[in-house]
Formats: sequence, C-alpha cells, structure tokens
Amino acid sequence: MNVSVKCEYALRAVLDLTLANQPQPIRIADIAARQKIPQKFLETILADLKKSGFLESKRGAEGGYLLARPAETITVGQVIRSMEGGRTGRAALGDAGPLQGFWTKVDTAVAGVIDRITFAELARDWRERQARFVPNWDI
Repeated sequence: MNVSVKCEYALRAVLDLTLANQPQPIRIADIAARQKIPQKFLETILADLKKSGFLESKRGAEGGYLLARPAETITVGQVIRSMEGGRTGRAALGDAGPLQGFWTKVDTAVAGVIDRITFAELARDWRERQARFVPNWDI
C-alpha cells in the first residue's frame, strides 16, 4: 500500500498528539520538531485534520492542536481516507482484467487491518517498545 508523504505526516501528527496525552494544546513547532516534519507543511496537514474532525485547535500564546475525540475512536484507516481522498487501496486503473479479483482481495485485506487499528493501540505499542529498550552502557 502506498500513501502520500502528506498522509504519512498526518499519521505521525495524530500519533504524536496521542502520545502527548495532555489536555493542553500542543504547539505546531513541537510536533514538527519531534516528527521531523517541515512546519509550513504540517500547518496545512493539521488544518485538514481539523476540517475532518480529528483535531481541534486553540489560538493564542498557549494555543496549538489536540485530539478532538478519544484516540480509541480514531482508526488509521479513517485518517488515511481523509488524507487520500477516500482511497485506501491501489489507484483505480479502470478494468484490471484478469487481476481484478486479486486486487479486490488485497484492498479488502488492507482495509481490514487499517480500519481495526486505533491510534490508542499504536501509542500503546510504541510505549511498550520504548520500555523494552534498555541501552547498554558497558564499555
């Protein structure tokens, strides 16, 4: 499955806000720095995510973005469809001929995975992986 850079950055931004797990808004500059996303590009992505109902924003010195609803209710598939104009599978090529059935099965399998995984699950998995990493300082 191919997703655009914009979509990848959107997924990272939503996960970043999920991991922050704060009631206060997170500044765009902080998200951009942590996720290594150009800030101007991130601004447009966050605005799109807000229009789609995933985020809300606060203005002012203490402003920024936060999740508009619990991370348990936002799936990876929802964000991908929002960023990719409704597509989650391969681009439509018209009549795929003898492979049409195959590509339909692939698209269905991909949708089954991305529609089941929430950002709360991604955050939990990330925290567990980070907790298992113990640097070895022996020289």
